[in-house]
Amino acid sequence: MINPRVEKVKTINDFQLILTFTNGEEKVFDMKPYLNKGVFKALNDRNVFDQAHVAWGTVVWNEDLDMSPDTLYLDSKVSEIKGLVGEK
Repeated sequence: MINPRVEKVKTINDFQLILTFTNGEEKVFDMKPYLNKGVFKALNDRNVFDQAHVAWGTVVWNEDLDMSPDTLYLDSKVSEIKGLVGEK
């Protein structure tokens, strides 16, 4: 079975992403564990981090930097606050 893909993303404080998936679920993904690894180090710059957008069913920042949609779905937590994701 294929996991749902990302439809919307919003960056929030503390390097977290609020995600809406194709199945309607809204979840929060914490990027902090990735910020000291390889290409993800660039996301320590808040201006770069805030450029997150959806393409190909996942979150991307530029042509070289994206997250696995399966990682985003499986490792995110259900959002306690609904309706936080705007179009991005």
